[in-house]
Amino acid sequence: MALDDPLPDLPNFPPLNGAADNLTSKEKAAIVVRLLLSQGAVPALSQLPESKQTELAVQIARMAPVDQDTVQAVADEFAAEIERIALSFPQGLDGALGLLDGVLSEGATNRLRKMAPAETRRSPWEEIDQVEADRLLPIIERESLEVSAIVLSKLPTGKAAELLGKLPGDMARRIAIAISQTGSVSPMVVHRIGASIAEQLDARPVTAFDDAPVSRVGAILNYTTATVRDDVLAGIEGQDQSFADEVRAAIFTFANISERIAPRDIPRIQRDLDPDDLNIVVAGAQAQADIASVEFILSNISKRMAENIRDEAKEKGEPKTDEVEAAMIRIIAIIRELEAQGEIYFTVNEDS
Repeated sequence: MALDDPLPDLPNFPPLNGAADNLTSKEKAAIVVRLLLSQGAVPALSQLPESKQTELAVQIARMAPVDQDTVQAVADEFAAEIERIALSFPQGLDGALGLLDGVLSEGATNRLRKMAPAETRRSPWEEIDQVEADRLLPIIERESLEVSAIVLSKLPTGKAAELLGKLPGDMARRIAIAISQTGSVSPMVVHRIGASIAEQLDARPVTAFDDAPVSRVGAILNYTTATVRDDVLAGIEGQDQSFADEVRAAIFTFANISERIAPRDIPRIQRDLDPDDLNIVVAGAQAQADIASVEFILSNISKRMAENIRDEAKEKGEPKTDEVEAAMIRIIAIIRELEAQGEIYFTVNEDS
């Protein structure tokens, strides 16, 4: 229902047989509001449609003095009406959604919000402001420069700056220039753009997984043997080369230690490693990249400790391949756990 559409009057009271017999429902409402205000009570008039608030204010301005008998009669009638109400319900879909918050599913809630009249919905920009930058980014990238400029102009400065920093440099510059041309855009156009963006955000399906497919496949392959990993990646490459490249970039294996771990983090990692696992990989690493990671680890701990590890590895002899791979997987598991806890950080792999 639009704000300017005709709305029902404030509560109708049945005709009185006394002094208030000729009063209209608006005049009675004005008397009730004035009486409540005189007693220090503040009625929640702001919850009424703005058109009704305006009508009430105009009616109060037009009122002449009212005698005590009339005030008493209107107050008694109002009290009787209140006593007859056994259960009240919120007005409109917004009120119903507020009452049912946490009870309805997310899909049903989004559907009901779309059914609500545009004038009664929360501002779409309030909804957009609550969305993380990473969800807004793909929408900004596919919109026109003019629309993107308006979106960034309406967002808080910090979030707008974050989005601008995530965009490709050329696009960021062109959007920044387009912002200078938004001064004459009408509020109606801004509202429509906000509603369109909010609708796109609402249209995103609820997914069963928090992580993207690339991350999930990469995480699984991190804990498989090199033989299984290579076999799976070869199969993926045969079907989708782009997806395979992304999975390779997401994988972190023992061979990546020398490329992705900062030298200063090696002592922290070494404290959590099982000495037997380290001895096994030192003794059994065969691939050049694995040997490079072994040397990287040993060169970033104390010289005396590194020598002891080398001596113990020699005494151990050459381990079996499956023992080496199992030890590497356990070492990688510890490294990824430390990274997830924020105790160490992966460095940027320039080749990915």
